[in-house]
Amino acid sequence: MPGPVQRWRRPLAAATVLLIALAVGAVVWRHETPQRRLVAHFTRAVGVYPGSDVRVLGVRVGEVEKVVPEGRTVRVEMRYDPTLQIPADAQALIVPPSVVSDRYVQLTPVFTGGPALADGADIPVGRTAAPMEIDDIYQALDEFNRALGPQGANADGALSDLVATGRANLEGNGQNLHDALDGLSRALTTLSDGRSDLFGTVANLQRFTTTLAESDQQVRRFNQQLADVAEQLAGEKEELAAALRNLAAALADVTAFVRQNRAALASNVTALADITRVLVRQQQAVIQILDVAPLALTNLNLAYNPRSGTLDTRDNPLGPYDPASFVCSLMVDQLPLGEVPAKCTALAQTLHARDLPLTDQLRKLLKLPPGAPATGGSPPGSISSPGAPIADEAPGGFLPATTSDPTLGGILRGPA
Repeated sequence: MPGPVQRWRRPLAAATVLLIALAVGAVVWRHETPQRRLVAHFTRAVGVYPGSDVRVLGVRVGEVEKVVPEGRTVRVEMRYDPTLQIPADAQALIVPPSVVSDRYVQLTPVFTGGPALADGADIPVGRTAAPMEIDDIYQALDEFNRALGPQGANADGALSDLVATGRANLEGNGQNLHDALDGLSRALTTLSDGRSDLFGTVANLQRFTTTLAESDQQVRRFNQQLADVAEQLAGEKEELAAALRNLAAALADVTAFVRQNRAALASNVTALADITRVLVRQQQAVIQILDVAPLALTNLNLAYNPRSGTLDTRDNPLGPYDPASFVCSLMVDQLPLGEVPAKCTALAQTLHARDLPLTDQLRKLLKLPPGAPATGGSPPGSISSPGAPIADEAPGGFLPATTSDPTLGGILRGPA
């Protein structure tokens, strides 16, 4: 038999477990957040019961608490997760997932921002929807059959006549109907395969139409100018007819001429082809001649002295520099600066002091930057510029007096 200690241990353990359960329940009840309430009115609520799911995007967020009939509508009270926000204009839909399973209430759309549905909100019948029942389908079919029956559209036999006429028209035309449907199927297949091209054509046509609309003034101006041209041609139709007649006569004469001189024309064309090939081969030479010839003739005209009948030239290879500057410049180019004679340095200093032209080599001796090319006058003793007239010499001078010769010494073959 159990002792006195074992007898009081069991009631004490049961009391301890009960107290722990009560404490946990109190804590859970105290920290549980109250859920939000929602009321929706449906035209019918078949298959919806207390405990049915309330879902958003198919995910359960709450359950139905009450389903109460109210005349022609049904009041459905629901509760859902308070952490979930529902749009203020939300709709309630009864969704039948299958034929035998329970239905649930779907809240849509998903909240993406804006006003949210308040706690205890009421969704009217206009924002709810219930699925069509099988009885409704049967009733709609029955009403359709009644509308086509003897009390409806076939009261005077119109429907029977339609069926009889259709049978008479289709009788014996099964193959033709098959071929027509087959051709229509192929045509639709072709249109489907070429739908990108068709849509591209329509898009291009739309762009073309838009371009015409944007260029309305230019199109109008073009049409007006085309009308003016047509009117002018109409006014000159007599002249055009005469020109065409003359052109026909001229073409006849040209044809006769070509026929009679065929051999000569062929030889001329062959020779012309040879000349053309020569010109093509010498293209650069011809271009160079055409570029240089005008300058050469101009220089010849300027160099020829008609009084003396001679070509005046000026031989000045050193330019404005004296021979000493030229020699010193050559030495600066060929020798280090330390080996250049001091006389060259003295010459450069003298020319610079007198502001006379200096070569770049002499400037290098004086540590001056290179200067622009000197354009001074010719050294003493140079001949006058080409084409300048020579003064008449006195009798007994070096040159006898001569008359002007405009033929460049007979080159132009002018009158003597």
